[in-house]
Amino acid sequence: MGGTVKRMSLRPENAQQAGLLLLLRDGPRSRAELGDLGELSRSRLTLELGRLVELGLVESAGFAASRGGRRSGMVRLAEGLRFAGVDVGATSIDVAVTNGELEIIGHANEPCDVRRGPAYVLDRTLDLLGKLRDEGHYHRLQGAGIGVPGPVSFRDGRPVAPPIMPGWDRYPVRETIGQQLGCPAVVDNDVNIMALGELHAGLAKQVGDFLLVKIGTGVGCGIVVDGKVYRGVSGSAGDIGHIRVDDHGPVCACGNTGCLEAYFGGAALAREAQAVASRSPYLAERLAAAGSLTARDVAIAADKGDAAAARLIRDGGRRVGVVLAGLVSFFNPGLVIIAGGVARLGHVLLAEIRSVVYRRSLPLATGNLPIVLSELGETAGVIGAASLASDHVFSAS
Repeated sequence: MGGTVKRMSLRPENAQQAGLLLLLRDGPRSRAELGDLGELSRSRLTLELGRLVELGLVESAGFAASRGGRRSGMVRLAEGLRFAGVDVGATSIDVAVTNGELEIIGHANEPCDVRRGPAYVLDRTLDLLGKLRDEGHYHRLQGAGIGVPGPVSFRDGRPVAPPIMPGWDRYPVRETIGQQLGCPAVVDNDVNIMALGELHAGLAKQVGDFLLVKIGTGVGCGIVVDGKVYRGVSGSAGDIGHIRVDDHGPVCACGNTGCLEAYFGGAALAREAQAVASRSPYLAERLAAAGSLTARDVAIAADKGDAAAARLIRDGGRRVGVVLAGLVSFFNPGLVIIAGGVARLGHVLLAEIRSVVYRRSLPLATGNLPIVLSELGETAGVIGAASLASDHVFSAS
């Protein structure tokens, strides 16, 4: 069985084949192990694997160690399978190409303002993927997953009234990317794809129920229940950035006042940093030199022992903690992961969030609850987007 992917409909034909493909996404397995895990008889397993080989989805991988008798043959996903993962952020684009096991083969990124509109941003996305193709990382894609920083109708593959994405409302992202790449495409919220990345390759690999809180330009929460992302009826579940924390707070990008995101998104943190710069030698120096401040400036100032910067981080962490404590009491997750650009503020932020959650939630909900920083960094989104694409392609047609 060769490593090239055949040009035909690369979709499993039934639930048994789909299940085998998802088992193989974690790496090569023996036929005996696949039969046990898939609860398939030897004859049925042989039939389904043979069809997957014909479809170009699976190939042999030598022999397993002996279990006392004849050695069982090993199988794996075809080496030629390729998926694209795209993570469109508020200020950047990350793209990656993975193999069938979601290992990154090629990765590229560039700064980009999502407010420039869908035509420009998606053109830049396609150019980055074209660069990876020209570098030999793929010849043909089996599927593409795309995450965008706003609410998404998962069924339609389109953003819906995204507050920080002018011009994107109902834009046909799925159709545009799918047609240009010549493969199936799936679109989701950027926080959901990060949660999928953590589920496949991060700290949540062994956890079925967890929350991923992304603190970047906006604030959102990926909700994973029994190993699957929970999106709600219309796809807007987890939009915690627009939970009101103060009736008389600042105006948010969504048009309401006092939202969590208006207090502790990237733009809010930069605004607050500028307001306290007169009390911070480092921030005052940066403001004079650059004309503006960023969340990264706040992080550097805090690392230098700046009291004003540390206070900003603690205030933001306290507000996030208050919202998260309610979620923990309601959902009772097994793990909470803090991710995103503002999360790089690090352990000062994490300590404040932990303190509030552990103090405000019931002991039964927090007694064995780890609250941790993501270890995947910027790759969580692209791995999760590729996982979303392979979930779609590997599902039974």
